[in-house]
Amino acid sequence: MGRKARPKMLGHAAPLIRTRVGDLAEAGVRSVPRVTGARAGKPELRDGQVLDVANVIWCTGFHVGFSWLDLPVFDEAGAPRHEAGVVPSHPGLNFVGLNFLYSMSSSMIHGVGRDAERITRHAAAARRAAPK
Repeated sequence: MGRKARPKMLGHAAPLIRTRVGDLAEAGVRSVPRVTGARAGKPELRDGQVLDVANVIWCTGFHVGFSWLDLPVFDEAGAPRHEAGVVPSHPGLNFVGLNFLYSMSSSMIHGVGRDAERITRHAAAARRAAPK
């Protein structure tokens, strides 16, 4: 049923499940000012702070925003070309949380975890296979 609905849903908002700010804070999620650039490969924030992080989880809210991603990975409609979240043309570039990344629930809190687990396994396998 989901695959049949996919073409119609990609052009419209999918149902959302409410996530409360307090729940995120309790889980250790931290919101920071807008990222305005990068310094030495690390994200630089609007206030000049540079975050010393190994990973960035880019949360765009209710609108998918890819203006910060300057890579030739988008189709004619502006959507990333991927296979269940993995971008074959750019190893190491993966997505989670997109509408129908894998299924209808991919963009929802109860489905994104499954996709994140799959992407994490893929990234770990790629790292193990990489030449040292």
